[in-house]
Amino acid sequence: MPGQSVKMLGTPQSLNNLSRRSMLIGMAVSGVALLASCGQGSGKVAANIAPDGKLEDRVNIYSWGDYDDPELLSDFKKKFGTIVQADAYGSNEEMIAKLAASRGTSGYDLIVPTGLMIPQMVEHRLIQELDHSLIPNLDTLDGNFTDQYFDPGNRYSVCKAWGTTGFVYDKVRHTGSYTSWSDFLDLAATEASGRTAVLEDAWEVTSIALGHLGENMNTEDAAVLRDARNLIVNDLAPHIRAYVGNAATAMSQGSFSLMQAFNGDARQGILDADDPDRWEFVFPTPSANLWMDNWCIATGAQHPDAAHKFIDWIIAEDQALVECDYIGYPTGSKVFLDTSVEEEFDLPELIFPTQEVLDRLTASEFKGMEARTNILTDAQARSGV
Repeated sequence: MPGQSVKMLGTPQSLNNLSRRSMLIGMAVSGVALLASCGQGSGKVAANIAPDGKLEDRVNIYSWGDYDDPELLSDFKKKFGTIVQADAYGSNEEMIAKLAASRGTSGYDLIVPTGLMIPQMVEHRLIQELDHSLIPNLDTLDGNFTDQYFDPGNRYSVCKAWGTTGFVYDKVRHTGSYTSWSDFLDLAATEASGRTAVLEDAWEVTSIALGHLGENMNTEDAAVLRDARNLIVNDLAPHIRAYVGNAATAMSQGSFSLMQAFNGDARQGILDADDPDRWEFVFPTPSANLWMDNWCIATGAQHPDAAHKFIDWIIAEDQALVECDYIGYPTGSKVFLDTSVEEEFDLPELIFPTQEVLDRLTASEFKGMEARTNILTDAQARSGV
């Protein structure tokens, strides 16, 4: 942000000009209220390590859906004799609700919150400190992805993946040139009316309007947010067919021609499409959101050594390459500093935004969330979906 010197997410290129950035996928005001109801604590939970240091026979992961290569999970079992059980959630809110309700007895060892949630989760004792001596592969991480503002020193978290937001469109149906959020709004209201999908995410949907207006995406200005509401609810919502969590799923349905999307999801949808060449992904101007998800160990984890071992193994360079190819998002590994690595991937331009794109991204401060949540709720009502 202006006037701030910060270190944040990156690509294989230099990140000297990139501001700090994180995003709350699916996070609503109720998620913050839920955290507030968890009770106060010291904010510090000591690392829970098995006294004999022996690796347990299983590790339970609670993460975003389809967020790890199943073959890697099988490989971990083959290598260490530890079964990996993975359950999925659809939002930070859902994950936090589960942990808060269980009070340390959720049965989950590893969770994957978005960065901005970590300070609150530490405060309310939902995650525990990491034992860095059990994660020597921390040395394999790119410094742009360590020591983040939300977790100085990586006491509680390790970067899993990062990505950004834009839109994908059907080039056969829409033959113009589209580069901005203004283009997205115009297209949705005309050629793509009734064939448009946006993310079911209050922050992201509101950001479409703020980008069009040229406003700071962190604004709390009531007048600006009213203008954003007017654009989303009155101008965009009547043309929206669906609010989705994953554009890849929407693309496979064949009833959409314009979709707001996370870059990795768009890449997966394009790769899975019958005719991939008909789809184009846009990193829109003037700005968009960048997020970072993180490996954390839940308070009360029953398999702490296996959890540490899994983190250490999954972030190593060989596994980082496989993970990136499967999920479509880079991890924080130094392996991606070698730009020749991009040649190993299909559609690498969707995985690795250029420095020009990174330089224009905005840091999310999670301000004015109540207004944004109301905008999404009103838009969904107006769309009738």
